[in-house]
Amino acid sequence: MGVGVGKAWRFSLLWTNLALSSQPNTKTKHVCWRSNTTPFHHRKPIWRSMLCWFMLFGLGIVSLLTGHMASDLEWYSQHRTFYSALDGSYRSPIDIWESQYSKYFYGCSERGRRFAPAVSEQMSNGYLLIATSGGLNQQRTGITDAVVVARILNATLVVPELDHHSYWKDDSDFHDIFDVDWFISSLAKDVTIVKRVPDKFMRSMEKPPYTMRVPRKSEPEYYLDQVLPILLRRQVVQLTKFDYRLANNLDEELQKLRCRVNYHALRFTKPIEEIGQKIVMRMQKMAHRYIAVHLRFEPDMLAFSRCYYGGGEKEKHELGEIRKRWTTLPDLSADGERKRGKCPLTPHEVGLMLRALGFTNNTYLYVASGEIYGGDETMQPLKDLFPNIYTKEMLADEELKPLLPFSSRLAAIDYIVCDESNVFVTNNNGNMAKIIAGRRRYMGHKRTIRPNTKKLSSLFMARHKMDWDTFAKKVKSCQRGFMGEPDEMRPGRGEFHEYPASCICERTSVDEFARDGYRPQANLTGKA
Repeated sequence: MGVGVGKAWRFSLLWTNLALSSQPNTKTKHVCWRSNTTPFHHRKPIWRSMLCWFMLFGLGIVSLLTGHMASDLEWYSQHRTFYSALDGSYRSPIDIWESQYSKYFYGCSERGRRFAPAVSEQMSNGYLLIATSGGLNQQRTGITDAVVVARILNATLVVPELDHHSYWKDDSDFHDIFDVDWFISSLAKDVTIVKRVPDKFMRSMEKPPYTMRVPRKSEPEYYLDQVLPILLRRQVVQLTKFDYRLANNLDEELQKLRCRVNYHALRFTKPIEEIGQKIVMRMQKMAHRYIAVHLRFEPDMLAFSRCYYGGGEKEKHELGEIRKRWTTLPDLSADGERKRGKCPLTPHEVGLMLRALGFTNNTYLYVASGEIYGGDETMQPLKDLFPNIYTKEMLADEELKPLLPFSSRLAAIDYIVCDESNVFVTNNNGNMAKIIAGRRRYMGHKRTIRPNTKKLSSLFMARHKMDWDTFAKKVKSCQRGFMGEPDEMRPGRGEFHEYPASCICERTSVDEFARDGYRPQANLTGKA
């Protein structure tokens, strides 16, 4: 990313001149002349300084004649601002609607030249069945990792089976939510995928498919050592409760495969996509730009968090009763959990954070949520701060009626509207928050605000002891590093689904960025 040798020489010469012109004579003597002999007290230092001045002045004239000095200074000025901003030393005000540095980065997940093509169904090591677990976005991580595991095992992947028995009790199958034909064809060069194990093959099996559950975040070596021998022997293996069963840090080519699955192959069905885009258009028709807020504030989620949200004895009793479902849940201090940043923000706190960041009360909000504990009473403080609040039910009541029995399809609608928003905000760090944050980074670092709950919690508790300007200033300070800026992407940070560093490419210079037509150059791991 550096300037050429000639440019670097001219650039250093320019700044030597500037430095000399701004320093007193004693420093000029030190820069321009160094000798082991006894220095002259008066005349010699002045004479040598004058000689230095004339030499540098002459060289400066030559440099100016090349016509490059000004352009080099401009290049440096642009990049000094850019890179100092990325390393945190530059503290200019942040544009709350979009990052000014996002143009320097782009999503890139193309397979490498040495990434071998997928093995055929006939030549594979057997069939891999996957039973996912959880809600839509938790299952999405399982589907993504299932493709990578099939690649590791050289197995033929059968289209994953969705969870019908979890809390959400949704009977939707894969083809009801995702475009299954696109899923199979778009990944054909990576992994062979079929809709089912051939009947002829199933009839020839002496035993039913072998079922097993692998430990969470297992390394590829585990699959090769523990799963592959069984697959070779039995030919069909089913992995159950498949969510976060693959290690976070993998070989770069496998990470890129994760991105191809998550951001390209998992396309929603046409009916779901159409409803989602209708809602997006209706939001955009009302407002040039809008914020999507993902609120996790359901009673069971709050009970599981073991936090206190200001609802008095009624809240403590109601959430305490729900908490009895989990017999192994540790008894932790509510205040301690809040201080550790483990408690999701209340709707009111989300509103306060957004107003403090600079969003005005005429900003349009799309709220994606399930059942809000406390209902309208809980939501009213947020509505007071932002009167223009809309939900999918308000914007597409008739279109949504066929989907009402299917929570995962409704979650897919929210996913689309949140993904298309100008700003995405979450009050939690759950699966949907992570998945959408990662996608928005991959798609160009669209503004994504994640609350720094650890620092904000104490600030919210003390907000009545300070005026609004002081509070807003402190919120902005707390939120640096939590606004979805490119410099938040660091290899190895957090879950890969939230921080897909291997799949983010960086421009090498402003000139190349303009010249190459947005072609990715290098990713954040430092490899081309």
